[in-house]
Amino acid sequence: MNFQERKQKILDLVEKEGSVDVKRLALHLDISEITIRRDLAILSEKGMIYRTHGGAMKLSLAHDPISFVQKSAVNADKKDYICQLAAKGIQEGDVIFMDCGSTVFRLCPFIRNMRIKVVTNSLPVMSQLLGSAVSVNFVGGEIDPERQAAHGIIATEHIRRYRANKAFLGVDGISLANGLSAASEKEAEITLSMSANSHETFLLCDSGKFEKDRYFPFAPLSLAQTLITDQEADAEIIESYKKAGLKVVK
Repeated sequence: MNFQERKQKILDLVEKEGSVDVKRLALHLDISEITIRRDLAILSEKGMIYRTHGGAMKLSLAHDPISFVQKSAVNADKKDYICQLAAKGIQEGDVIFMDCGSTVFRLCPFIRNMRIKVVTNSLPVMSQLLGSAVSVNFVGGEIDPERQAAHGIIATEHIRRYRANKAFLGVDGISLANGLSAASEKEAEITLSMSANSHETFLLCDSGKFEKDRYFPFAPLSLAQTLITDQEADAEIIESYKKAGLKVVK
């Protein structure tokens, strides 16, 4: 397969799924990861894709600000592992909440072919799921340009009008002493609203956030029923979270 043929296949998959990693592309095209990385570098230089750590993202998700795209690419393998586990808990016909967390965003490729309804305040989530089998309900309100998400009174009122089977939420910090914490009050407000209107709440949290407190502690660990994390999570910390009442999947 020559470069032009590979290029079209790469662009088609990136457009379809929003973001893909090198391993997925190598399997899809049946070529080496070295060749894929070289192709992605060329396509990025030509302005046809946005290069991320470990893969690529379509440009429509990478426009101003770049910070969200960069954040979603940090610990990409861990986040994708977490999201693969999370997707296994979603059933056809489910209504789910998805917040604007960078880990939650990476759940999108794993649910695109599912006949479910997603209620989200995240512009990148909405963009990636449009045109898929998923029915998208976008939360209205004031847009935060840095987070690329709707926040505020109108957003929380919108969320409260709906009931979901499951909420998949990110968190900036989690600890036994102080529970869940966020980088801002407005993010905490969305988390609380989605959790309150969902039958079951899942926290998608990589192990690097364990026993760390952020600016705004806002809820006890009991806000969620299930914590989904990566394989590098410390066994003692996991056991302590379990004793606190959380179901932990890793």
